Amino acid sequence: MTQYAIVTDLNRCVGCLACTVACKTVNSVPIGNYWNKVLRIGPNPREDGGHFPDVDMYFLPVGCQHCENPACVSVCPTEASHKLEDGTVQIDKSKCIGCQFCAMACPYNVRYLNEEERVVEKCTLCEQRISQGELPQCVTQCGGQARWFGDLDQGIGSFKGALGETMEERVSPYEDADVHHLTNVGNDPAFVYILRDRTWQGRE
Repeated sequence: MTQYAIVTDLNRCVGCLACTVACKTVNSVPIGNYWNKVLRIGPNPREDGGHFPDVDMYFLPVGCQHCENPACVSVCPTEASHKLEDGTVQIDKSKCIGCQFCAMACPYNVRYLNEEERVVEKCTLCEQRISQGELPQCVTQCGGQARWFGDLDQGIGSFKGALGETMEERVSPYEDADVHHLTNVGNDPAFVYILRDRTWQGRE
């Protein structure tokens, strides 16, 4: 089985928003909507009692997590939201009736109603690109080489970045405790975040 996902090395993310801009451009995302948002977490006091400027802060890109057990799929009355064999969660616009049940079921608030087309949209993980063996646009355009794409079933060390290198070849060492996911409410988010030497605040 395949489960495509993105791993983000948060220690390398500088919050430049190149991933957000690239996503909006290649996918024609309407003004005011985003498939990929970059949140600033902090600054907050360090757990060891540090004071400004010795504080915790990092940037957290958030989009559809292409969950292993997506709640959006289970609540869709028309099966417009569905999961492909590559593990990605997609929307068949021809079946979408704009009821927004999926948007309400998503724990990450990453779906929206396209007011013009009256259908729900979200990150597709650039299905039009990955089906051709290419990387998602947000990975390709990541100047900090923070974003990596691959198949979770092959291990995150095999994930590739914009320069064609694997995480195993390029990413700084990390411990199991440095590997995180967004809040899991039974949906099992697939995307992975690596954060070293800082306090994770994205909730597990």
